[in-house]
Amino acid sequence: MTRMARDPYDLTQYRSKCTRWLAGNGPATSTDLLALIPRDVAMDHYGVGGAVEALEAEVRRVLKKPAVAFMPSGTMAQQIALRIHADRRNVRAVAFHPTCHLELHEDKAYQRLQGLVGVKVGHSRMLMTLEDLRAVPEPLAAVLFELPQREIGGCLPSWKALREQIDFVRSRGAAVHMDGARLWEATPFYGKTPAQIAAPFDTIYVSFYKGLGGLAGCCLAGPEDVIEEARAWRRRMGGTLYGMWPNAAAGLAGLSRRLPLMQRYYDHARAIAKKLRSVANVEVLPDPPQAPMMHLLLRVGDKAMRANACRIARDRGVYTWARSGTGQSRSTRVVEFTVGDATLAFKPGEVAEIIAELVKG
Repeated sequence: MTRMARDPYDLTQYRSKCTRWLAGNGPATSTDLLALIPRDVAMDHYGVGGAVEALEAEVRRVLKKPAVAFMPSGTMAQQIALRIHADRRNVRAVAFHPTCHLELHEDKAYQRLQGLVGVKVGHSRMLMTLEDLRAVPEPLAAVLFELPQREIGGCLPSWKALREQIDFVRSRGAAVHMDGARLWEATPFYGKTPAQIAAPFDTIYVSFYKGLGGLAGCCLAGPEDVIEEARAWRRRMGGTLYGMWPNAAAGLAGLSRRLPLMQRYYDHARAIAKKLRSVANVEVLPDPPQAPMMHLLLRVGDKAMRANACRIARDRGVYTWARSGTGQSRSTRVVEFTVGDATLAFKPGEVAEIIAELVKG
Protein backbone atom coordinates (compact mmCIF):
# COMPACT_ATOMS: atom_id res chain seq x y z
CA MET A 1 0.00 0.00 0.00
CA THR A 2 1.45 3.35 -1.07
CA ARG A 3 1.81 5.92 1.69
CA MET A 4 0.63 9.41 0.92
CA ALA A 5 3.37 12.03 0.77
CA ARG A 6 3.37 14.53 3.60
CA ASP A 7 2.19 18.01 2.74
CA PRO A 8 5.39 20.11 2.59
CA TYR A 9 3.39 23.14 3.73
CA ASP A 10 1.97 21.51 6.87
CA LEU A 11 3.07 23.84 9.67
CA THR A 12 2.52 21.24 12.37
CA GLN A 13 5.71 19.43 11.29
CA TYR A 14 7.65 22.36 12.77
CA ARG A 15 5.65 22.55 15.98
CA SER A 16 8.25 20.87 18.18
CA LYS A 17 11.00 23.10 16.79
CA CYS A 18 9.26 26.39 17.53
CA THR A 19 10.19 28.28 20.67
CA ARG A 20 7.65 31.09 20.39
CA TRP A 21 3.96 31.24 19.53
CA LEU A 22 2.48 34.39 18.02
CA ALA A 23 -1.11 33.96 19.21
CA GLY A 24 -2.87 33.14 22.45
CA ASN A 25 -1.19 31.66 25.47
CA GLY A 26 1.03 29.31 23.49
CA PRO A 27 0.99 25.51 23.53
CA ALA A 28 -0.12 23.79 26.70
CA THR A 29 1.26 20.35 27.45
CA SER A 30 -0.41 17.85 29.74
CA THR A 31 2.29 18.71 32.29
CA ASP A 32 1.39 22.40 32.07
CA LEU A 33 -2.30 21.70 32.54
CA LEU A 34 -1.76 19.30 35.42
CA ALA A 35 0.40 21.94 37.08
CA LEU A 36 -2.71 24.13 37.36
CA ILE A 37 -4.17 21.65 39.85
CA PRO A 38 -2.80 22.06 43.40
CA ARG A 39 -1.47 18.87 44.97
CA ASP A 40 -3.79 19.22 47.94
CA VAL A 41 -6.93 20.13 45.97
CA ALA A 42 -10.15 18.87 47.58
CA MET A 43 -12.18 16.43 45.50
CA ASP A 44 -15.88 16.66 44.78
CA HIS A 45 -18.31 13.74 44.66
CA TYR A 46 -20.79 14.09 41.78
CA GLY A 47 -20.34 17.85 41.83
CA VAL A 48 -20.71 18.26 45.60
CA GLY A 49 -17.87 19.65 47.67
CA GLY A 50 -14.20 20.18 46.94
CA ALA A 51 -12.88 22.29 44.10
CA VAL A 52 -16.26 22.35 42.35
CA GLU A 53 -17.97 24.18 45.19
CA ALA A 54 -14.91 26.40 45.62
CA LEU A 55 -15.10 27.43 41.95
CA GLU A 56 -18.85 28.01 42.14
CA ALA A 57 -18.34 30.24 45.18
CA GLU A 58 -15.61 32.20 43.39
CA VAL A 59 -17.77 32.73 40.31
CA ARG A 60 -20.65 33.87 42.53
CA ARG A 61 -18.25 36.41 44.02
CA VAL A 62 -16.89 37.56 40.65
CA LEU A 63 -20.27 37.79 38.90
CA LYS A 64 -22.32 38.71 41.98
CA LYS A 65 -25.14 36.36 40.98
CA PRO A 66 -27.22 34.45 43.56
CA ALA A 67 -26.31 30.94 42.37
CA VAL A 68 -23.80 29.15 40.16
CA ALA A 69 -23.51 25.59 38.86
CA PHE A 70 -20.43 24.02 37.30
CA MET A 71 -21.05 22.30 33.95
CA PRO A 72 -18.74 20.09 31.88
CA SER A 73 -19.40 22.06 28.67
CA GLY A 74 -20.82 25.31 27.41
CA THR A 75 -22.95 23.41 24.90
CA MET A 76 -24.76 21.75 27.80
CA ALA A 77 -24.96 24.91 29.93
CA GLN A 78 -26.53 27.08 27.25
CA GLN A 79 -29.03 24.50 26.10
CA ILE A 80 -30.12 24.06 29.70
CA ALA A 81 -30.47 27.80 30.31
CA LEU A 82 -32.51 28.38 27.17
CA ARG A 83 -34.71 25.36 27.80
CA ILE A 84 -35.56 26.57 31.29
CA HIS A 85 -36.45 30.04 30.01
CA ALA A 86 -38.62 28.47 27.29
CA ASP A 87 -40.38 26.05 29.63
CA ARG A 88 -41.21 28.80 32.12
CA ARG A 89 -42.73 31.03 29.44
CA ASN A 90 -44.38 28.23 27.45
CA VAL A 91 -42.70 29.65 24.34
CA ARG A 92 -40.28 27.56 22.26
CA ALA A 93 -38.65 30.31 20.18
CA VAL A 94 -35.24 31.65 21.24
CA ALA A 95 -33.32 34.30 19.33
CA PHE A 96 -29.64 34.73 18.64
CA HIS A 97 -27.13 36.15 16.15
CA PRO A 98 -26.67 34.08 12.94
CA THR A 99 -23.11 33.17 14.02
CA CYS A 100 -24.17 31.94 17.45
CA HIS A 101 -22.33 28.81 18.64
CA LEU A 102 -25.66 27.01 19.03
CA GLU A 103 -26.38 27.56 15.36
CA LEU A 104 -22.96 26.89 13.85
CA HIS A 105 -21.26 24.28 16.01
CA GLU A 106 -23.81 22.11 17.83
CA ASP A 107 -25.61 20.28 15.02
CA LYS A 108 -28.96 21.88 15.90
CA ALA A 109 -28.94 20.29 19.37
CA TYR A 110 -31.15 23.10 20.71
CA GLN A 111 -33.80 21.93 18.26
CA ARG A 112 -33.32 18.17 18.24
CA LEU A 113 -32.74 17.66 21.97
CA GLN A 114 -34.54 20.57 23.63
CA GLY A 115 -37.41 21.19 21.21
CA LEU A 116 -36.48 24.84 20.76
CA VAL A 117 -36.98 26.95 17.66
CA GLY A 118 -34.03 29.15 16.73
CA VAL A 119 -34.73 32.63 15.40
CA LYS A 120 -31.69 34.22 13.75
CA VAL A 121 -31.56 37.97 14.29
CA GLY A 122 -29.48 40.45 12.30
CA HIS A 123 -26.76 40.14 9.66
CA SER A 124 -24.06 37.50 9.95
CA ARG A 125 -21.24 40.04 9.53
CA MET A 126 -22.61 42.75 11.79
CA LEU A 127 -23.62 43.10 15.42
CA MET A 128 -27.26 42.58 16.32
CA THR A 129 -29.12 45.88 16.69
CA LEU A 130 -32.25 47.14 18.42
CA GLU A 131 -33.88 47.52 15.00
CA ASP A 132 -33.12 43.85 14.26
CA LEU A 133 -34.83 42.82 17.50
CA ARG A 134 -37.84 45.03 16.81
CA ALA A 135 -38.26 43.26 13.48
CA VAL A 136 -38.85 39.86 15.12
CA PRO A 137 -42.61 39.32 14.79
CA GLU A 138 -43.14 36.41 17.18
CA PRO A 139 -43.01 36.00 20.97
CA LEU A 140 -39.62 34.89 22.26
CA ALA A 141 -38.66 32.94 25.36
CA ALA A 142 -35.15 34.35 25.46
CA VAL A 143 -32.55 36.27 23.50
CA LEU A 144 -28.92 35.19 23.62
CA PHE A 145 -26.21 37.85 23.53
CA GLU A 146 -22.62 36.77 22.86
CA LEU A 147 -20.02 39.08 24.42
CA PRO A 148 -17.71 39.50 22.58
CA GLN A 149 -18.92 38.19 19.23
CA ARG A 150 -16.20 35.74 18.22
CA GLU A 151 -17.15 34.97 14.61
CA ILE A 152 -17.00 38.65 13.62
CA GLY A 153 -13.64 39.37 15.22
CA GLY A 154 -14.61 39.94 18.83
CA CYS A 155 -16.96 42.87 18.19
CA LEU A 156 -18.92 44.36 21.09
CA PRO A 157 -21.92 46.69 21.10
CA SER A 158 -21.61 49.92 23.03
CA TRP A 159 -22.85 49.70 26.60
CA LYS A 160 -25.71 52.07 25.75
CA ALA A 161 -26.78 49.97 22.75
CA LEU A 162 -26.55 46.76 24.78
CA ARG A 163 -28.71 48.13 27.58
CA GLU A 164 -31.31 49.40 25.11
CA GLN A 165 -31.53 45.96 23.52
CA ILE A 166 -31.81 44.23 26.91
CA ASP A 167 -34.54 46.62 28.03
CA PHE A 168 -36.49 46.00 24.83
CA VAL A 169 -36.22 42.22 25.18
CA ARG A 170 -37.45 42.41 28.77
CA SER A 171 -40.36 44.65 27.72
CA ARG A 172 -41.54 41.79 25.49
CA GLY A 173 -41.44 39.30 28.34
CA ALA A 174 -38.38 37.38 27.19
CA ALA A 175 -35.31 36.48 29.26
CA VAL A 176 -31.83 37.72 28.43
CA HIS A 177 -29.03 35.16 28.45
CA MET A 178 -25.33 35.87 27.93
CA ASP A 179 -22.95 33.62 26.08
CA GLY A 180 -20.04 34.88 28.15
CA ALA A 181 -17.48 32.30 27.07
CA ARG A 182 -15.18 35.28 26.63
CA LEU A 183 -16.85 37.66 29.07
CA TRP A 184 -13.49 38.16 30.76
CA GLU A 185 -12.13 39.61 27.50
CA ALA A 186 -14.97 42.15 27.28
CA THR A 187 -14.08 43.88 30.54
CA PRO A 188 -11.43 46.33 29.19
CA PHE A 189 -13.65 47.62 26.37
CA TYR A 190 -16.50 48.43 28.73
CA GLY A 191 -14.27 49.55 31.59
CA LYS A 192 -16.48 47.48 33.85
CA THR A 193 -16.07 44.47 36.12
CA PRO A 194 -17.48 41.09 35.10
CA ALA A 195 -20.22 41.60 37.70
CA GLN A 196 -21.23 44.96 36.24
CA ILE A 197 -21.48 43.48 32.74
CA ALA A 198 -23.39 40.45 34.03
CA ALA A 199 -25.84 42.46 36.14
CA PRO A 200 -28.58 43.02 33.50
CA PHE A 201 -28.67 39.39 32.40
CA ASP A 202 -30.96 36.68 33.76
CA THR A 203 -28.44 33.90 33.14
CA ILE A 204 -24.77 33.89 32.16
CA TYR A 205 -22.47 31.15 30.93
CA VAL A 206 -18.71 31.64 31.40
CA SER A 207 -15.87 29.43 30.20
CA PHE A 208 -12.52 28.65 31.80
CA TYR A 209 -10.47 27.20 28.95
CA LYS A 210 -10.62 29.90 26.28
CA GLY A 211 -9.04 33.18 27.41
CA LEU A 212 -8.21 31.76 30.84
CA GLY A 213 -6.36 28.67 29.62
CA GLY A 214 -7.90 26.10 31.99
CA LEU A 215 -9.31 22.67 31.25
CA ALA A 216 -12.75 22.07 29.76
CA GLY A 217 -15.66 23.25 31.86
CA CYS A 218 -17.80 26.27 32.57
CA CYS A 219 -20.28 27.76 35.00
CA LEU A 220 -23.89 28.80 34.59
CA ALA A 221 -24.97 31.66 36.85
CA GLY A 222 -28.37 33.11 37.65
CA PRO A 223 -31.26 33.12 40.15
CA GLU A 224 -31.32 30.33 42.73
CA ASP A 225 -34.47 28.65 41.38
CA VAL A 226 -33.13 28.65 37.81
CA ILE A 227 -29.78 27.19 38.83
CA GLU A 228 -31.46 24.57 41.01
CA GLU A 229 -33.45 23.45 37.98
CA ALA A 230 -30.29 23.63 35.85
CA ARG A 231 -28.61 21.14 38.21
CA ALA A 232 -31.50 18.75 37.63
CA TRP A 233 -31.11 19.07 33.87
CA ARG A 234 -27.34 18.61 34.20
CA ARG A 235 -27.99 15.27 35.87
CA ARG A 236 -30.56 14.24 33.23
CA MET A 237 -28.11 15.09 30.44
CA GLY A 238 -25.27 13.10 31.97
CA GLY A 239 -23.27 16.10 33.09
CA THR A 240 -23.05 15.38 36.81
CA LEU A 241 -19.85 13.37 36.56
CA TYR A 242 -18.40 11.31 39.39
CA GLY A 243 -15.49 13.69 39.89
CA MET A 244 -15.12 17.13 38.26
CA TRP A 245 -12.47 18.52 40.59
CA PRO A 246 -9.51 18.60 38.12
CA ASN A 247 -11.42 20.82 35.70
CA ALA A 248 -12.80 23.02 38.45
CA ALA A 249 -9.37 23.44 40.06
CA ALA A 250 -7.88 24.43 36.68
CA GLY A 251 -10.70 26.95 36.28
CA LEU A 252 -9.89 28.51 39.64
CA ALA A 253 -6.24 28.77 38.64
CA GLY A 254 -7.12 30.38 35.31
CA LEU A 255 -9.35 32.97 36.95
CA SER A 256 -6.64 33.88 39.43
CA ARG A 257 -3.82 33.97 36.91
CA ARG A 258 -5.29 35.50 33.76
CA LEU A 259 -8.35 37.58 34.63
CA PRO A 260 -6.05 40.33 36.00
CA LEU A 261 -4.15 40.33 32.68
CA MET A 262 -7.10 41.16 30.41
CA GLN A 263 -6.35 44.89 30.30
CA ARG A 264 -2.75 44.17 29.34
CA TYR A 265 -3.82 41.75 26.59
CA TYR A 266 -6.31 44.33 25.30
CA ASP A 267 -3.79 47.17 25.21
CA HIS A 268 -1.31 44.94 23.40
CA ALA A 269 -3.94 43.93 20.82
CA ARG A 270 -4.68 47.56 20.04
CA ALA A 271 -0.98 48.42 19.77
CA ILE A 272 -0.49 45.52 17.34
CA ALA A 273 -3.49 46.60 15.26
CA LYS A 274 -2.04 50.10 15.02
CA LYS A 275 1.22 48.73 13.61
CA LEU A 276 -0.64 46.47 11.18
CA ARG A 277 -2.37 49.43 9.53
CA SER A 278 0.84 50.16 7.64
CA VAL A 279 1.31 46.55 6.47
CA ALA A 280 0.22 45.99 2.88
CA ASN A 281 -2.33 43.26 2.18
CA VAL A 282 -3.48 43.05 5.82
CA GLU A 283 -6.79 44.28 7.22
CA VAL A 284 -7.73 44.15 10.90
CA LEU A 285 -11.34 43.42 11.81
CA PRO A 286 -12.52 45.25 13.81
CA ASP A 287 -10.05 48.12 13.86
CA PRO A 288 -9.29 49.01 16.56
CA PRO A 289 -9.92 45.69 18.32
CA GLN A 290 -12.68 45.70 20.93
CA ALA A 291 -11.29 42.71 22.84
CA PRO A 292 -7.92 40.96 23.11
CA MET A 293 -8.73 39.29 19.79
CA MET A 294 -9.24 40.30 16.18
CA HIS A 295 -9.62 38.79 12.75
CA LEU A 296 -6.94 39.38 10.15
CA LEU A 297 -7.97 39.51 6.50
CA LEU A 298 -4.84 38.50 4.57
CA ARG A 299 -4.60 39.07 0.82
CA VAL A 300 -2.57 35.98 0.04
CA GLY A 301 -3.33 32.58 -1.41
CA ASP A 302 -3.66 29.54 0.80
CA LYS A 303 -0.56 27.76 -0.53
CA ALA A 304 1.61 30.86 -0.32
CA MET A 305 0.48 31.58 3.23
CA ARG A 306 1.20 28.05 4.40
CA ALA A 307 4.61 28.09 2.70
CA ASN A 308 5.40 31.40 4.41
CA ALA A 309 4.25 30.07 7.78
CA CYS A 310 6.58 27.07 7.42
CA ARG A 311 9.51 29.31 6.48
CA ILE A 312 8.88 31.59 9.48
CA ALA A 313 8.76 28.56 11.77
CA ARG A 314 11.93 27.09 10.29
CA ASP A 315 13.95 30.33 10.20
CA ARG A 316 12.58 32.21 13.22
CA GLY A 317 11.25 29.43 15.43
CA VAL A 318 7.88 31.26 15.54
CA TYR A 319 4.61 29.36 15.21
CA THR A 320 1.88 31.41 13.49
CA TRP A 321 -1.22 29.77 11.98
CA ALA A 322 -1.42 26.23 10.64
CA ARG A 323 -4.87 26.85 9.18
CA SER A 324 -6.88 29.76 7.84
CA GLY A 325 -10.37 30.32 6.55
CA THR A 326 -11.40 31.43 3.10
CA GLY A 327 -12.05 35.15 2.78
CA GLN A 328 -14.43 36.80 0.38
CA SER A 329 -12.34 35.51 -2.53
CA ARG A 330 -9.92 32.64 -3.14
CA SER A 331 -7.01 35.08 -2.91
CA THR A 332 -7.76 36.09 0.67
CA ARG A 333 -7.40 34.19 3.94
CA VAL A 334 -8.85 34.90 7.39
CA VAL A 335 -7.22 34.03 10.71
CA GLU A 336 -8.33 34.61 14.29
CA PHE A 337 -5.66 36.39 16.30
CA THR A 338 -6.12 36.05 20.05
CA VAL A 339 -3.68 37.97 22.22
CA GLY A 340 -2.45 36.15 25.30
CA ASP A 341 0.65 35.29 27.28
CA ALA A 342 2.60 34.13 24.23
CA THR A 343 1.79 37.29 22.28
CA LEU A 344 3.06 39.52 25.09
CA ALA A 345 6.58 38.23 24.37
CA PHE A 346 6.50 40.07 21.01
CA LYS A 347 6.70 43.83 20.54
CA PRO A 348 3.94 45.17 18.27
CA GLY A 349 6.44 46.04 15.56
CA GLU A 350 7.82 42.51 15.53
CA VAL A 351 4.31 41.09 15.19
CA ALA A 352 3.69 43.38 12.21
CA GLU A 353 6.99 42.28 10.63
CA ILE A 354 6.13 38.59 10.97
CA ILE A 355 2.63 39.05 9.54
CA ALA A 356 4.11 41.04 6.65
CA GLU A 357 6.24 37.97 5.86
CA LEU A 358 3.15 35.78 6.10
CA VAL A 359 1.38 37.62 3.26
CA LYS A 360 4.24 37.67 0.77
CA GLY A 361 3.11 36.36 -2.61
